[in-house]
Amino acid sequence: MNLTESTEWQELRSLYEATEDATLHQLFAQDEQRGESFSLQAGDIYADYSKNLVTHDTIKLLIDLARARGVTELRDAMFAGKKINTTEDRAVLHTALRNQGSEHITVDGQDVMPEVRAVLKRMAEFSAAIRNGSWKGHTGLLIKNVVNIGIGGSDLGPVMVVEALKHYSQRDIQVRFVSNIDSTHLAEATHDLDPAETVFIVASKTFTTDETMTNAHSARDWLLASLHDESAVAKHFVAVSTNAEEVQKFGIDTANMFEFWDWVGGRYSLTSAIGLSIMVAIGPDNFQDLLAGFYTMDEHFRTAPLEQNLPVILGLIGVWYGGFYGAASEAILPYDQYLSRFAAYFQQGNMESNGKSVTKEGKPVDYATGPVIWGEPGTNGQHAFYQLLHQGTQFIPCDFIGFARPLNPIGEHHRKLTANLLAQTQALAFGKTADEVRAEGVDEALVPHKTFWGNHPTNTLLLPELTPNTLGQLIALYEHKIFVQGAIWGINSFDQWGVELGKVLAKDLYHVIADNTQPAYDSSTNSLLDVYRKLQK
Repeated sequence: MNLTESTEWQELRSLYEATEDATLHQLFAQDEQRGESFSLQAGDIYADYSKNLVTHDTIKLLIDLARARGVTELRDAMFAGKKINTTEDRAVLHTALRNQGSEHITVDGQDVMPEVRAVLKRMAEFSAAIRNGSWKGHTGLLIKNVVNIGIGGSDLGPVMVVEALKHYSQRDIQVRFVSNIDSTHLAEATHDLDPAETVFIVASKTFTTDETMTNAHSARDWLLASLHDESAVAKHFVAVSTNAEEVQKFGIDTANMFEFWDWVGGRYSLTSAIGLSIMVAIGPDNFQDLLAGFYTMDEHFRTAPLEQNLPVILGLIGVWYGGFYGAASEAILPYDQYLSRFAAYFQQGNMESNGKSVTKEGKPVDYATGPVIWGEPGTNGQHAFYQLLHQGTQFIPCDFIGFARPLNPIGEHHRKLTANLLAQTQALAFGKTADEVRAEGVDEALVPHKTFWGNHPTNTLLLPELTPNTLGQLIALYEHKIFVQGAIWGINSFDQWGVELGKVLAKDLYHVIADNTQPAYDSSTNSLLDVYRKLQK
């Protein structure tokens, strides 16, 4: 049945119409224990979702919707290795990459865990060799720089995690990233590096991704311009790929090729060999702790009742806001500078997964699906876009993420950071009425400008400390939240056909530009090509 025609959706619609004028002031006044009754502990994450426009009836009806839409069945099928990516006929088994249990996980009748653990072992050996200096470059120098070349899922996850876990990194090894086909990215990443002390990780499943391979070949040229020996490539390049033929053709020893599988989606791949740069940065032991954190949340999602299942609750609240309040975006606001790339990572994680307008059966949807995801660390965001959150016209649910203990304790910094986090959620929820503003003696002409309507919903996630383990829990939480929402909406969260058309057109346009041929496109594209050529001269 179409989602909006289901009994559960109609009941939610009726509830929304009956309660849409309710305020958070009223909800908290009606329930003195609301803060406790609308909160959950999952692993190390304490989640307060009390500052949302929901009641116990809302949550009950949303849980009913999850059951009716087969969330638990689809979840169990994913963990069991069933091919739930229907448009590509693939299993979706990123959870196997961080499985800490002893059970077998099979795809097409084959247990994938021996291969997963074999690759992790080889990754650990390579990482240890770079970190302890036993892997040396072509000229015998120690490796001091590792540059990961990838794009999309082969870049965003490693970039985010290496930054997030910088506190745990080996500081005498630089780990940098190149993704953009803009030559500036490669030039700036390598401009102060010594080729003899640099290893490149080329991350591309097919070893044919245009942006990645263009950058890889240019990096190869940069290396050989200094070392003047083709055999040097084997000591300064390794591959994360499944295409041994192309890897060998590039000059990389296939013994230094780290595999992953077609049941690993790009945006879910950082715990696969795609995370090799992460392991080099933080070491095999910390990487193992990261995997253990993922597993903690995987097990919570797999086993907890829906009513106490944090990814399910957060996912359903998002469906509630998108479906009935018209929320077109969500902000992720971590109050930790190390998480500066966390929101950017889940721009891909969420928007590539759930940015779909047809169901798995190919039928157009008549409801909102994936929201726009954005955000910046606090308190920087407070001096940038929080004005719109507090007094703008957009309805934007927000997630606030904080840690009880700082990794870099200096003076009063962390207490002030935490005070800001809590103050923002309080201000967004309850605001300040016009009468409260007047009571402060504010001139009447300024009262409208200093009034805060409040009623802006937030979730607050508090954790003890940012560690590899707690980071793994956080990432898995958001992954499974995305899964829940895709299941409710009846879309395939694990394909990304929307990225293909532009890539195909770009190949044709490249030849028109490179060969200086006459374009035969629409008038806008033809004119832009003409202006581009004139400007080049």
